[in-house]
Amino acid sequence: MSHRDGPAGSRDRESTEPIRVGVVGAGAAGAAAAYALRDAGATVTIVEKSGGVCGRAATRRREGCRYDHGANYVKDDDELAASLIPELGTEGLVDIEEPVWTFDADGEVAEGHGDDGRKWTWSEGITQLAKRLLARTDAAVHRRTRVEAIDRAGGTWHLTDTDGADYGPFDVVLLTPPAPQTADLLGATDWDDDRLEPLIDAVDAVSYRTIRTLVLHYPFRESYPWYGLVNVDKDHAVGWLSREECKSGHVPDGESLLVVQMSPAWSEAHYDDPLDDAAAAAADHAADLLGDDRYRDPDWVDDQGWRYALPESGAETEPLRAVEAAGLYVAGDWVAGEGRVAAALRNGYEAGERIRGEQAGE
Repeated sequence: MSHRDGPAGSRDRESTEPIRVGVVGAGAAGAAAAYALRDAGATVTIVEKSGGVCGRAATRRREGCRYDHGANYVKDDDELAASLIPELGTEGLVDIEEPVWTFDADGEVAEGHGDDGRKWTWSEGITQLAKRLLARTDAAVHRRTRVEAIDRAGGTWHLTDTDGADYGPFDVVLLTPPAPQTADLLGATDWDDDRLEPLIDAVDAVSYRTIRTLVLHYPFRESYPWYGLVNVDKDHAVGWLSREECKSGHVPDGESLLVVQMSPAWSEAHYDDPLDDAAAAAADHAADLLGDDRYRDPDWVDDQGWRYALPESGAETEPLRAVEAAGLYVAGDWVAGEGRVAAALRNGYEAGERIRGEQAGE
């Protein structure tokens, strides 16, 4: 085997210089990695393609409303999430009290199993997760910066954005975008090492479900015993419907806002449909599920397409870990094989701890 570059841990460990870490993506995984490194004597630089942070755990504002239009909440059934989230500050932390119920292909709604646990977001939106993690670090975050190439030379890594700007040198690079985007970046990596191709193959093998979210606002509010409805047999045009007014601070009194996430099959078939057409279809389905024709006529709508919404499975571990000795890491819910914010949070934090171990020479 030809490994032309030495491991990240081969730097002089007597040096007082901090380890330099470049992170691509300021989602839950990238923010958690930075948090894990916050007191490890590392300098962390994050480059993020969008104007916000927290990736698919996204929040928007419109006409007095806040709404989480990607990931809806963070569950507390993950040990790290259960301990970490309260540590980030309880002010504005929202536990959605109403349960999640189910519906089938015929639109028949049924009571859930009562095992939801805590469902966390914040009065200012679920993006507070990454914002609060990053606020407790010294990481430099460059937003609206899209990385298009990675280079390994002289034992360090460099990132190049679409404007030709260079970021680096880094001792370690952590990639956290969805697997297809990470595979593209790895394909544009200038590194002559026989570990790279198996890594690209492993990342490229991860498949995703596509989801289009429609947001429907109404100038009235009804009471229901549930917060969200999930399709259990995966045979309905709607995969998920939830009431954003169940989150404190999100929707003004007397108004309601439905977040309708269409099924992967519907989303792929209608991904590029005009907003008015897609919203009308979602509103019709919502009215049928709720048994109320008023929901066919929202007074304003919004949408977001998530081409890489949920990973179908995790990546093969061995090729991912093989490159860590050279200072190249990947993290995200797709590495864990669970399409959940808590999985991305945990996986990013664990990657940060492994990088921290390199700093300590462990």
